[in-house]
Amino acid sequence: MKPEELAKLTKYLRQQFNNPAISVRKRPQKSDSAEVYIGDDFTGVIFRDEEDGELSYNFSMAILDIDLE
Repeated sequence: MKPEELAKLTKYLRQQFNNPAISVRKRPQKSDSAEVYIGDDFTGVIFRDEEDGELSYNFSMAILDIDLE
């Protein structure tokens, strides 16, 4: 993803979750996705999906059962 995309996604997620600590960072050796962090904690991955001229982003976050305790 381009730096402009990362900045737009960061701004969007910060506004949606009312959390200025969220950042979207480039993934090493991947161009179709980015990593989402809250502070220094890895939170999930955003995948870029461009199909039939439409662009969307899918956010995937795994939640471990031990994190729920």
